[in-house]
Amino acid sequence: MKALGWRACWPIARRDLHANFRGLRLLFICLFLGVATLAAIGSLTASITGELSERGRALLGGDIEVAMMQREASEAEKAGLRRAGQVSETIRMGAMAQRIGQGGDAPPAVLTELKGVDAAYPLYGSLLLQQGALKGSLRPDELVVGQSLIDRLGLHTGDRLRYGNALFLIRGVIAEEPDRVGEGFTLGPVAITSMEGLRRTGLIQPGSLFESKYRIKLRPGEDARQRREMLESQFPSAGWEFKDRDRAAPGANRFFERMGQFLSLIGLTALLIAGIGVSNGVSSYLTQKRSSIATFKVLGATSADIARIYLLQIGTVTLLAIGCGLVLGALLPPAIIWLAGDVLPVQPGFNVHPLPLLTSAAYGLLIALVFTLPPLGRARTEPAAALFRALVERRARAGWRSLAGSAAALAAVAGLAIGTTDEPLFSATVLGATAAVLLLLFGLGLAVRWIATRLPSPRRPLWRLAIASLYRPGSQTPALVIALGLALTLFVTLAGVQTSLDAEIQRTVPERAPNQFVLDIPAEQEARFRQLVETRAPGAELNIVPALRGTIVAYGGQRVADLQELPEGAWFLRGERGVTYSDVLPEGSDLVEGQWWPRDYKGPPLVSLDREAARIMGLRLGDTLTVSVLGREIEARIASLRQVNWDTMGFNYILVFSPNTLKTAPHSLAATITMDKSRDATVQRALLTAFPSVSVIAVSEIVTQVSTLLRQMSGAIVAAASVAILAGIAVLIGAIAASRQARSYDSVVMKILGATRLQILGAQALEYVILAIVLAAVSLTLGMFAAWYVIARIFEFGWAPDWWIVFGTLAAGAIMTLGIGLLGSLPLMSVPPSRALRAL
Repeated sequence: MKALGWRACWPIARRDLHANFRGLRLLFICLFLGVATLAAIGSLTASITGELSERGRALLGGDIEVAMMQREASEAEKAGLRRAGQVSETIRMGAMAQRIGQGGDAPPAVLTELKGVDAAYPLYGSLLLQQGALKGSLRPDELVVGQSLIDRLGLHTGDRLRYGNALFLIRGVIAEEPDRVGEGFTLGPVAITSMEGLRRTGLIQPGSLFESKYRIKLRPGEDARQRREMLESQFPSAGWEFKDRDRAAPGANRFFERMGQFLSLIGLTALLIAGIGVSNGVSSYLTQKRSSIATFKVLGATSADIARIYLLQIGTVTLLAIGCGLVLGALLPPAIIWLAGDVLPVQPGFNVHPLPLLTSAAYGLLIALVFTLPPLGRARTEPAAALFRALVERRARAGWRSLAGSAAALAAVAGLAIGTTDEPLFSATVLGATAAVLLLLFGLGLAVRWIATRLPSPRRPLWRLAIASLYRPGSQTPALVIALGLALTLFVTLAGVQTSLDAEIQRTVPERAPNQFVLDIPAEQEARFRQLVETRAPGAELNIVPALRGTIVAYGGQRVADLQELPEGAWFLRGERGVTYSDVLPEGSDLVEGQWWPRDYKGPPLVSLDREAARIMGLRLGDTLTVSVLGREIEARIASLRQVNWDTMGFNYILVFSPNTLKTAPHSLAATITMDKSRDATVQRALLTAFPSVSVIAVSEIVTQVSTLLRQMSGAIVAAASVAILAGIAVLIGAIAASRQARSYDSVVMKILGATRLQILGAQALEYVILAIVLAAVSLTLGMFAAWYVIARIFEFGWAPDWWIVFGTLAAGAIMTLGIGLLGSLPLMSVPPSRALRAL
């Protein structure tokens, strides 16, 4: 008989699919879930990063930004900046907003970000108030504030606030600050006044911690990157930090790109897991169509005809699932953005992003090929007589062509995942680990089946039936082991990640943490500050340190600005960091190498460096590094290395200099106060009255912000991991579906022999219990290793899972998967033996 072509096969495939679409529902669900997840994650990441790039000018406040700490640009430097274009100057600092009059239960003062702006601000965008755009410039006695400051202090428009030595009238409430994202992380709500108003406060003093920014609006058509590089070469030793509009918010860009890559890999892992469900679903469908396939072959259909007919059916469902997944993935980002609210730095509108959608579609097609070619290969090569005897004979193996095609598609998946990421090694590690887990579980399934054939036959019938089901013809033991193992492993992983993040939140405040941080203490009034605290809070512990800001500009004989890429983990090389000096080893640090300088040291500049920072930069004792402080470059020799205990919530500095290096530089002091909590408000009022320029930061405020950030991160991980768990459950359902006909045959035979429904279900329950017991230790080991990798390696948090919750989750997951397995078997209990035997 002549072979049918694709056109002749399509009517047969279409009619058969129309009548039996239900058989491919699992294929549709698995691909739909995986593709929708990948498309949603990719579209959301593209929307946020695209919005950050498109709004670069407004987010940055100009085409170029020049920032410096603890000083303003000189007139000569300002003149150099003005030659590049129009300049807008702002100064930003932490300052205490004090309420005037009574505000009920509201606190008397709140730490805010006070920002002074000139008449040219903003160069791009608009400063919007709740009642509309700000009209005219702010007077020196006016300011506008964020809604959170209004809420916390119980204020209204027209009320008055005190900053330092000046009173201000609240002119309005900020609805949109155009350069909010470009300002970075803040510890409190924002308040904006004019530059003259900021100077009225008296808060800007020599040594005060403030940041000056100069935004430049270039001439039309001028290249921002080229002009930025010219300014960097023009002011090489000023210690300035430069940005341009193309990377207005590098921190936000970097965070969302990395988080998007991480979540995309979780989604891809879920799709790979769902691929096993695809294989089981296709196997189940082809098993149901076994009689049709045999009939086709008896009537003269070739193996190629069989492959074409069922490939057309599976391909149609695959394309439908991918299309629906892409539609949902494109529509989900606006809903996620709406639900996230103010958590996201920007609120992008609805846009269709072709690249992540095409990538997701490619993943879906490739995964479908990987997991459908082997069962199709078995169906096309099996003889008609073997198809009729398939219930009592083992299935034929897939041909080498199907296996080669599946391997090529799998290699394409790996190449696409590695080739489209900025961190190919990390992507390769995740994919390799997923493949290793699947191979391990598959090997374990084969081992369980092999061992079951060699176990002595138990006396109790139910146990004998349960063990026999593990190796009988048509058994799905390897598939069940993979399904149960994946489900339990994912449950354990999620429990380990979640409980470790909860522990990280609790560890944010150590048992002995300071109550308050106090910044901008005048250095000449240290004695008065100590006396006031001791008077208001007898027995309080004080730790007072000099506070300056500096930038590492060179180390190991190379300039940081000349590096093509910063070393991995070198966050301290991005911009300015806190620096200090001390004649003794600071609190919260342990000396691990070298010696501390004498109290009366008068020699060349020395520095003590954090040991981890030294390792990242490749520095040792005796090496030198150059730090820019207040525009002056200081080359210092490394005298010692310290282990910095970052979790003490005290003052922890990467760089500590010898006193003779920085003591004469203008600076202020910072202090931590550890005391009874009942004294917090009293001490705060006294400090603000005596020292109007200081900022008092409650530790509880920091903890709240950090805890919120960690919970949001945890929520994103849980949401993405939930899709992987759903994929694991789909795999389990697919394994059950693939063995449905064999189990139907077994249940019918047992019913004829007098077995009750409860006994049949009991035998199947014992089979799942045996597998769950075998897999418990494996899943616990794999799941906890995966959770440890996410927590300790990716997020670099402490590893502290709650083992009781982990074991409870493992037990609950085992019970749930057992329930799913038994629910999948219930329909078989209602099939009459006569009807089932006719179907067989």
